[in-house]
This record gives sequence, structure tokens and C-alpha cells, in this order.
Amino acid sequence: MLLKGSLTYEDYKKLFDSKIILSNHFNLNQLQPSSIDLTLSDECYEIKSSFLSPNDNIRNKLNSFIKKKINLKHGYTLKKNITYLINLNEKLKLPKKIFGKCNPKSSTGRLDIFCRTIFDYCNEYEKIPFEYSGEIFLEVTSRAFNIKLKQGDSLNQMRLVKGKNIILDDNQLHNYHIKHPIIFNSSNKPIVPKVSNGLKISVDLKSNNSIVAYKAKEKAPVLIFNKTKAHRINDFWEPLINKNNSLMIDPGKFYILKSKEKIKIPKTMAGEMIPYDTAIGDFRAHYAGFFDPGFGENNGSHAVLEVRTNEVSFTLEDGQIIATLLYENLNKIPEVTYGSKINSNYQNQDLALSKHFNVLD
Repeated sequence: MLLKGSLTYEDYKKLFDSKIILSNHFNLNQLQPSSIDLTLSDECYEIKSSFLSPNDNIRNKLNSFIKKKINLKHGYTLKKNITYLINLNEKLKLPKKIFGKCNPKSSTGRLDIFCRTIFDYCNEYEKIPFEYSGEIFLEVTSRAFNIKLKQGDSLNQMRLVKGKNIILDDNQLHNYHIKHPIIFNSSNKPIVPKVSNGLKISVDLKSNNSIVAYKAKEKAPVLIFNKTKAHRINDFWEPLINKNNSLMIDPGKFYILKSKEKIKIPKTMAGEMIPYDTAIGDFRAHYAGFFDPGFGENNGSHAVLEVRTNEVSFTLEDGQIIATLLYENLNKIPEVTYGSKINSNYQNQDLALSKHFNVLD
């Protein structure tokens, strides 16, 4: 019997075994410490516009939005700023007390692939209602690069919850940090957390003649999504070196930065970075929000921040708050946590591009 709170690795395996999560292509590598990777089927459509389906199932509405049908079995290049809808291999048949949420994976966010999950009879992107039964579709718009995708690739992940999210309030976060630090400086020393409806995260733009950000190039080769450490950084990214502890981000451009702080997600918790907050500026920071238990084990890891401004140019300063991290309790201590044992890609990261790029050019 599942306990209340966010589910863990072993729970997802049981949900597959009991056919609550269904897939003809299930692989154990999809299971993460507090989420599950969802995978692309071969069924893809170029569509006229985004849409939700609050009063019907998606298939009944789909025909009026299709511009072109595409088969992903052998791969297809998704063009920049064109919107596609892809059926996922996984289906759900959730019991009464389980609900969930989806989010882009870290690698997806770092490539500026804007993707949102939609469900039958749902008014909101990404949110899975209690007792959801049906297919899952993923809306995909690559903003920075032309991306070649193939059946079986994984762009997003799903986190399921029994009963309700058990999110730590500000007092609980403060008290936990006193006993078990969750935020550190670059010298691995615990620091006083800034907490207000979650843990505040700031941006590192300290001028020291080193790279503080990467900006996506306007013209780049096709990126092949299932090839890791196979693309040249200089073909896709312009490194930025600051001299005045600030950075102006321009509309229509995409930037990779990192947090000033190093953060830690305890083994008993999961984290979620809130992607957009109008109170801190007219930009979106961090597309891929899920952090697994064990991220930043020991003395923390920097969070990589994906930043795109919406309407106007915006200047960020070193140490400026750019995102909020929520912590929530898992329903149990997981058997598997983030790190080398499951080949996690971004443990102990600094300013890190996605896994698709060579470390050295």
C-alpha cells in the first residue's frame, strides 16, 4: 500500500508491474529516484497551434489541428519555432488517490526545447488529475536549435503523488537547514538561506575573466538528441565572459547560467524549481524543474538556469534572485537516489551544458 507523499523509484516499478502505468516499450532505465522518464512513440504531428482539451479527449480534437503527420520510427528533424504534438508510449490508469505533474527533463530545458504535456479532459498543461485514465501527448516546440528526435527518446518526466504534495513551509525549511544544511557557498560552507515561499536561488555573474554564461547561436547544425557528448560546443553556443558583474539578456535569445549557491536535496525529499515569477523580473528561468533526492549530496551542486526574456531586454546582476526552489517530502526513504550509481548526468555540476556536448572542443 502506498504511503502519502511523492512516490519513489520502487513505487514506479510496482505501478508498471500492476499496469497502472502501461507501456509496450518500458525500460528500467526510465525509473528515476522520484520520477519516471516518459518516452516518445513514433506518432507525431505538426500542428497549427497549441491547444488543450478540457471537454473531450485529445484524439477527438486532433484532426482539426493537424498540418502534417510524421513518423518518428527512424527519426525526424523538428524545425525551430514549429509546434509538434507527439503521442507518448506511456498510458495511465491511476487509482482514486494518485495524481501527478510532468516537467521537461534537464537536458530538454538546456536545449531550449519548450515542451508541455496535455491530457484528456484537462484544463491545464502538465497537471495529471486524480484517477486519470488515458493517453499522454507532448507538445514540443524547439526554440533555439533544429532537433532530430526518434521514437524512444525521452524529453519529459512524470512525478506522481499519493494524496497530496507535502511541501515544507518556510519555518520547516529554516529548521531543517540548521540541522542538515541544504544550501552552500562555492567553498562548500553552509550559508544563511533566503526563504520566502520556498528557497530563493540567485544567479552567479561574478566577473573573474571566466565564462559566466552561454548564449545559443542563431545558426547551428542539427542537434541529434540521442547522441551524447557528440556535438561541438562552439557550433551551438557563444560563451560569455563578464567584466561588470551583470548580463543583459535580449528578447528572443536563450542563455545558460548557473546559481551562485550550491544546493542539496536530501534523500528524504524531492525538489521543484518554479519556472516563472513576475515578482523577480520579466523573464522565465529554469524550464526543467524536478530535482531528485540526493542531488548535490555532501556539499551541494550548482543549479543550472535556463533563461529567456519575454518582451524586453533585461539586465541581471550578480547575486540577483532568479528562481525559487520548493522542497517536498517523499512517501518513504528511496532505495535509489541521484548520483553515480544510476549514471546521473549533472551531479556536482558547475556551469554545465546538456549531456549532448563534448566537455572539450
